[in-house]
Amino acid sequence: MIALMKRILAVSGQYKGRIQAAFIFSFLKSMLSKAPILLSFFALSWFYGNTIDPRQCLWLSGAMVVCLVLQIIFHHISDRLQSAAGYMVFADMRMQLGAHLRRMPMGYFTEGNIGKISSVLSSDMVFIEENCMMTLADMMSYLFSQAVMLVFLLCFNLWLGLASAVILLIIWLIAQGMQRNAMENSDKRQAQNEKLTDAVLDFTEGIGIIKTYNLLGEKSRELTESFAEMRRTSIVFEEDQTPWQRWLNIVYGLGAVVILTTAVLLYNSSMMSAVYLVGVLLFVLELFGPVKALYSQATRLTVMNSCMDRIEAVFAEQELPNHGTDTPTEQWSGPEVEFKNVSFAYGEKEVLHNISFTLEQNQMLALAGPSGGGKSTIANLLARFWDVKSGQVLVRGKDVRDIPLSELMDHISMVFQRVYLFQDTIYNNISMGRPDASREEVLSAAKKARCYDFIMNLPNGFDTVIGEGGETLSGGEKQRISIARCILKDAPIIILDEATASVDADNESYIQEAINELCRGKTLLVIAHRLNTIRSADEILVIADGQISQQGSHNQLMQQDGIYKRFITTRQNSHGWSRRAGA
Repeated sequence: MIALMKRILAVSGQYKGRIQAAFIFSFLKSMLSKAPILLSFFALSWFYGNTIDPRQCLWLSGAMVVCLVLQIIFHHISDRLQSAAGYMVFADMRMQLGAHLRRMPMGYFTEGNIGKISSVLSSDMVFIEENCMMTLADMMSYLFSQAVMLVFLLCFNLWLGLASAVILLIIWLIAQGMQRNAMENSDKRQAQNEKLTDAVLDFTEGIGIIKTYNLLGEKSRELTESFAEMRRTSIVFEEDQTPWQRWLNIVYGLGAVVILTTAVLLYNSSMMSAVYLVGVLLFVLELFGPVKALYSQATRLTVMNSCMDRIEAVFAEQELPNHGTDTPTEQWSGPEVEFKNVSFAYGEKEVLHNISFTLEQNQMLALAGPSGGGKSTIANLLARFWDVKSGQVLVRGKDVRDIPLSELMDHISMVFQRVYLFQDTIYNNISMGRPDASREEVLSAAKKARCYDFIMNLPNGFDTVIGEGGETLSGGEKQRISIARCILKDAPIIILDEATASVDADNESYIQEAINELCRGKTLLVIAHRLNTIRSADEILVIADGQISQQGSHNQLMQQDGIYKRFITTRQNSHGWSRRAGA
């Protein structure tokens, strides 16, 4: 419990002092709430001793009012300090997580971790920010209050204090078992929550395919089963906690009986006065109140602990190192891009083997070959979505690992078949290429990308808000907006996963014109799908089984017997990049 409080405070940053101050005022509020019992004891003591008078009654009344007013003030201050602290702490943490994910290798996002990230953001962080600050402040208050009560009882009567300490030890031992059980179930509960998030994402993202192949019933059943499993896990969590809570409640009740019985025995043995016995009667029902309230929150604390484990696990994922200080040379006469003996592996599986080639400035290099051969991996290594296993990827003579990531991305623009646009205005989606660009420059980029006309026909023109992912636009329209973004960025290196490969004929000519504008005076690395693109390349690399199988211009490769020639000669039979083609 203390460890969890330390973990929360450790991530609280600038709000740490505010939260600690809330702990103090929450404790003071809690102690003042017990003041009426103490004042009642003084009243009974004076009454029993026949020494009470109007002045003392007035003093007691005044003290009661002061305690009540201070309790209200401290409660208000505590709430003001802690009420929004959780939201502010986790707002900052979300920004930190975003920055952390931005520096992660792309492989992390393709290894089934999207559900984990979504679960951390939408479940784990939300649970803590909505519960932690109020709960933690109360926890600290309960701990301090129970400690003060124990010390007070030891001073009040040693035997009563020792009996109370033994009872608290028994409560603590039972609570340890309860917390271990809760922690185990909390981990299972949050893991199942992640699986449920995965199932929901899988269902919603694949709804088109699910409907097309009439799998709605089957996939709905899988989703329903995920919800049912989440329900079962949550119920098991509560059922497993119930016996522990029952035993704790029994010990609380027996503890009060033991304290009261001890007080009566002490009174009968003339070791305690009648006034003190009455004081115990007033006090005994509140004696274990703080620890009872403390452990009533135990399940919530263990879930928070599990949530923190999962959040910290995401933050612990290794980022791509970004300590480089080199800058690509502006005036450079060598190759724009060079791969030197590059090998790369996804986990233990090596997918590129000793790849070496150069790409000269203002030239076009096409990557062709069978699907799964390693073409996209080469493009991703240039953009440093991953780091090489061995060898070097050089941009203007500088190893990409020695160039700051922001500097490297300033030199590279990417256009892929699958375009993602943000739920924002078209203007803002284009200006992401260069946020400091003027409006005239943004409009000029749109005209060059052949998307100005259709944008102006939209209800609000460039201020039209498009749906998430650009869902309100056609594929060709999205593609042209993404090209406009790259034109505005004006990076010297273009990575192009041939953008016209999966669009309709009406859009293809517009997109090809836009690409021509984008690539004018640039160095171009193309993942080639179409014959006309391949023919126009200055050089072609045929990538198969993670190696360069063939290299040369179109005419040179057509004079060699190999994958390339077999592809070209069998293309009209739709065999594609199959190594069996023509064999």
